Amino acid sequence: MASLADFEKRLDRLLWETDPTTLPDWRGESIMVARMVYAIIRDLTQGYLTLQAMSLVYTTLLSLVPLLAVSFSVLKGFGAHNELEPLLLNALAPLGEPGHEISARIIEFVDNMKVGVLGSVGLVVLLYTVVSLIQKIEQVFNYTWRVGRSRPFANRFSQYLSVLLVGPVLLFSALAVTASIGRHEYVQAVLAIQPLGELIQLAGRLVPYLLITLTFTFVYIFVPNTRVHLRSALIGALVAGALWEGVGWLFTTFMVKSTQYAAIYSSLAILVLFMIWIYVAWLILLVGASVAFYHQHPEFLDTPGQEPRLSNRMKERLGLLAAGTIARAHYAGDPAWSTDALSRALHCPGTTLERVLDILEQGGFILRTGEDPPRFVPAQAPETVPLKALFDLVRCCEESGRGCRESRTQPAIAEIEQAVDQALVQALEGRTLRDLAEGLAPAAPPEPTTPPGTTSTQAPAPDAG
Repeated sequence: MASLADFEKRLDRLLWETDPTTLPDWRGESIMVARMVYAIIRDLTQGYLTLQAMSLVYTTLLSLVPLLAVSFSVLKGFGAHNELEPLLLNALAPLGEPGHEISARIIEFVDNMKVGVLGSVGLVVLLYTVVSLIQKIEQVFNYTWRVGRSRPFANRFSQYLSVLLVGPVLLFSALAVTASIGRHEYVQAVLAIQPLGELIQLAGRLVPYLLITLTFTFVYIFVPNTRVHLRSALIGALVAGALWEGVGWLFTTFMVKSTQYAAIYSSLAILVLFMIWIYVAWLILLVGASVAFYHQHPEFLDTPGQEPRLSNRMKERLGLLAAGTIARAHYAGDPAWSTDALSRALHCPGTTLERVLDILEQGGFILRTGEDPPRFVPAQAPETVPLKALFDLVRCCEESGRGCRESRTQPAIAEIEQAVDQALVQALEGRTLRDLAEGLAPAAPPEPTTPPGTTSTQAPAPDAG
C-alpha cells in the first residue's frame, strides 16, 4: 500500500506540479495528453457527461420520429428518400438483428406520418418537437464548452431550420456522389490494376469512419454557441469516430453472445437495448466534444478539478490583471482583447475570467464591444480610475445586505475592516489604472478581427503628452 501511495504522489507531482512548457516538446505533449485523459475520466466518473447523455436519450426517443419525418419530407422532394433506411440501419448496426426490426418500425412510423396532411397546428407541433431536440443538444454542448449564453431566438430558429432542410440534402448528396464515383468505368479500370485495386478497396473500408468523423466535426463546430477551431473539432471527431467504430464492434459482439436481456425483459428487450445504444452513442459524441474543448482550452488542464477555486486574493489579482491588460492594449493601440484571447494570455479558464469581466463591466470600468465575439475596452480613461476603486469592486462583488447579519454588527470586526481599508488607501494613494497598465509585463497582443480598410471598434489611445 505504501508503494502505491508513493506512486500516486509521484504521478500527481508529474501531472500537476510540472510545467509542460519547460520540458522538451514530446514530454510536454505527453503530459498534456495524460492530463486530458485524466479530465475525461474525471468528467465521466463524476457524472458530468453521463447525466447529459441520459437526458439526451429521453429527448431523442421523443423527437426521433418527427426528426426523421421532416428529413424524409425534404429528401422526398429531391428523390433521395429511399436512402433514409440504409442510413438508419447503419446507425443501428451495432444492435445486430434487433436493429433491423427497430429500423423497420421507425420507417413504418415515418411513412404513416404524412407531413402534408398534418395541418398548420400539427406542422407547428412537429417542427417544435424537432427544434426542441436540437435546442437540447445545443444546451448540452454549451455546458461542455462552459458557455453560459444561448443563441438569440431568431438566430437559433433560422440556423436550426437550415440544418434540418439543408443538412439531409448535403449528406445524401455526398453519399450519392461517392456511390456514383465508385461505379464509374474509369474507377473500375483502376480497381482492376493490382495491388492498386486492393489498396483502394482497403481505403474504401475507411469511408464510413471518415463520414462519421466529418459529421462529428460539423456538429462540434456548428452546435456550441462559441467559436470552435477546426483543428480542435477534427481531433475530437477523430477520437469520437474511433470510439464509435470500436464500441460499436464491442456492442455487436455483446449482442451476439448475450441472451440474458431477452430472458429478463422478454418483448421489451429490443427497446431496452435500443435505449442503451442511444445512451452509448450520445456518450461517445460528448466525449469527443470534451476532447475538442480541452484541446482548444488547455488552461482547463492546469488543475485536477473541473475548474480552479480562486481564493479572495486570487480574485483580486485576476481583477487587477484583467483590467490592467485591457488598459495596456488601449494605450499601446493594440486590438481589444476578447475573452478567449485574454484567457490564453493570462493562462486562466475562460469561465473564471468571464465572471471577473462581468464584475468589471457592471462596475463601469470596461465596455463590451458589439463584435462577434465581443471584445473589451476601457469604459473611462484609465488615468482617472483609482486602483482603490478597483480593489473595492472586486472585494465587495456579489455582496448583499442579507445574510450573516451578526458579522456586520460586531464592533471588533468593523474595527479590523476599517484598519485594512485605511492601509489600502495609504498604500494605493495617487495610483491609477494607468500606473498598473504601464507596470505590467507586455503580453502578445490579440489578432485584429476587423478587415483591412475598416475602422476598429477599439477606443483610440490618448496622447501620451
